[in-house]
Amino acid sequence: MSAHDLKEIRPGAHDLKEIRPGAHDLKEMRVLGLSRGLIMAGLLGGIATASGIALTTTSGWLIVRADQRPQIMLLLTTIVAVRTFGLARPVFRYWERLRSHDVALGDLAERRTRTYAALVPLTPARLGSRGRADLLTGVVDDLTDVVEASVRVTVPAIGALLAGITAAALTALLDPRIGAVIAGMLVATVGVAALADRLEAHAQTEVLEARAEVARVAQLSADHADELRSIGGTATAADWLRTAHGTLHATVTRQARGRSLSAAAVLVITGIGALASAVLAASSGASTPVMALLVLVPVATGEALGVLTDATRALARARACQQRLDELLDQEPAVVEGALRDGRFATSSGSATAPRLELRDLTAGWLPGRTDLGPLDLTIEPGARIAITGPNGSGKSTTLAVLARHLDPSTGSYAIDGTEVADLDLTDVRALFAIVDDEPHVLASTLRANLALAAPDAHDEALVDSLRRAGLGAWFAGLSDGLDARLGTGGVGISGGERTRLSIARAIASGRPVILLDEPVAHLDHPTAAAVIADLLQHAGDRSVIMVTHHRVGLDRMDRVVTIETEGVSHRGQERIAG
Repeated sequence: MSAHDLKEIRPGAHDLKEIRPGAHDLKEMRVLGLSRGLIMAGLLGGIATASGIALTTTSGWLIVRADQRPQIMLLLTTIVAVRTFGLARPVFRYWERLRSHDVALGDLAERRTRTYAALVPLTPARLGSRGRADLLTGVVDDLTDVVEASVRVTVPAIGALLAGITAAALTALLDPRIGAVIAGMLVATVGVAALADRLEAHAQTEVLEARAEVARVAQLSADHADELRSIGGTATAADWLRTAHGTLHATVTRQARGRSLSAAAVLVITGIGALASAVLAASSGASTPVMALLVLVPVATGEALGVLTDATRALARARACQQRLDELLDQEPAVVEGALRDGRFATSSGSATAPRLELRDLTAGWLPGRTDLGPLDLTIEPGARIAITGPNGSGKSTTLAVLARHLDPSTGSYAIDGTEVADLDLTDVRALFAIVDDEPHVLASTLRANLALAAPDAHDEALVDSLRRAGLGAWFAGLSDGLDARLGTGGVGISGGERTRLSIARAIASGRPVILLDEPVAHLDHPTAAAVIADLLQHAGDRSVIMVTHHRVGLDRMDRVVTIETEGVSHRGQERIAG
């Protein structure tokens, strides 16, 4: 997430502070964590798998014995056993699925809560250059893969090993030699699974890197399609994409080859076990039905143990996902939490007082050792309307990040009403600011929910008033369902201008005394942009308004225009304030 991806600060986000985990808390939630519920699910899975092995072997005994045409009474016990095992396998498998998925879904809910709470203090300075949608999708997918390891790895492994050990022990009662063969198959399959795990882990890293490169090149080409066409670079971009896809294809092929070899190895082990059991059974002197049973045991057991190699794939994927989450969440926040909380900055809808903001000789950077802003001297009096302009990379959005306490200064000072922000409670300071950026997010939910995101305690009358003050009065009047109208997919369509105005309505409804605007009208035509800015400034009341912009729309309505200029190519320490 770049500096331009500053998000609206939501009331209620600070509530996560109470459940915010430390790095050690997240480390406790590792891949393949065992719990009573997972062990119970594994035992149920083991019974289901063992029932499957028993069904195969007893069915074989029954078929061979029936071919000898004994009295039907001699077969009744085995017939009942076959029916019992046939019913037990799906029933216990169903119970195992219920138990394991119940545990996994509960674990997923807990991990998501803790992970999102851990992301809050990292926003946005420590979230990298990934876009918001890409970042959130990646975190959701990674968490899902990590939690699914309990269902795809832990439970199947417990079940397969339990069934394999049971099969070996019971077979040893009939013929110790064949019981030893089954035990040897179990050991050999575990060895193959361990080797497959190492191969899969290595291949998984390469595949993830190749996929990331494909996504990077594709996004780069799509975002700059017009520029590429204008300079004749379309063919070059297509070559980049073909090369990235070629690398991905090669890595996926290598990964598939390793998986095929491990799966084939299990089949070979099963075949050798079945052949060895047939030879030993033939010399055991057992009856023909019993010999059929002994030959079928390694076949059924090999099929049950085959899930171990499948589990290694899910395990490798889960470990890679956990590593990415650890790398993201184990970072130090970009802001230091102060301890001073005296209620001076308490805000509520419509009753907040704008503070005096003062930056002195301030520098800041998104990465350690890099300066993206400053030195900057800027004073913002309560109720001021200030526009900040300048070329790309000059530090405009970085200024908003520092003001909103998304980023701490590298040097210099930042004071609110004369008190250094480093000494103030982080939640108190962030509650002063509402941010409207160039890509306002609209939830696929009701209009009320979209507004309540910024003002959870506001009454409907206050929400409707914020819409009118943001210039959406006529639009709202045309909604048949009023605040219950659904927006986005499957609901009411919303234009770019309406989206921006809705974000402004959130800022107004929040009652926060300082409104920060990061290119709020960048994607709007001039008349719409001018109208949006005019409505905002007209209804901002005593709030302070600081707007970052590349355009001149609305500058004539500002009390002051500050231009941040960058000299030369290097951005380190070169910024200065002009005018």
